[in-house]
Amino acid sequence: MEKEQTIAKEKAKSRRVGRSIARELAQIALTVALIAVCAWTTVPVFFIPFTLQTFAVAFAGALLGWKRGTIAVGVYILMGLIGIPVFSGFKAGAAALFGSTGGYIFGFLFMTVITGLFKLVPVKNKWGRTAIYFGAMVLGLTACYLFGTVWFMLMYQCTLAYALNACVTPFLIPDFLKLAIASVLCVRIEKYIK
Repeated sequence: MEKEQTIAKEKAKSRRVGRSIARELAQIALTVALIAVCAWTTVPVFFIPFTLQTFAVAFAGALLGWKRGTIAVGVYILMGLIGIPVFSGFKAGAAALFGSTGGYIFGFLFMTVITGLFKLVPVKNKWGRTAIYFGAMVLGLTACYLFGTVWFMLMYQCTLAYALNACVTPFLIPDFLKLAIASVLCVRIEKYIK
């Protein structure tokens, strides 16, 4: 009798683990799809096209945490590298990834890790969590900008001022707005994501 109960408990535990892994894989797959769709989505503001990519990457880190979020961003980068057109403007391949702005794509990994680590901060208050997520996303975006700007400077052999004017300054306000929206949405949705 005890042996049968033990076997039944082990089977139930195995089913729960299987469902948990399937749920995590589904969350990662949906996040990769979200990042790709947001990379393709262009919003023209004052003649400069902005994508929603930074929104999706920040959202991934805050919602899934640093491990699953980093896996999602890593899969997204790998998909682009092997030729699936997931990058902005439906670009793909090594030329797109290792080109002048490829550093910003690799910088998404830093952004996800930093944002995801702040998910571990034990604050239950809704406004407090929103502020923590927003601050974490800004730190993550700063790391992404730093890595991408250094990459851009090395590729073009240009000055810091030129790189910032070309790749960072025009995107600051839209990116902060995207991060604010992402932080609010994460706090509202995270209770449904286990």
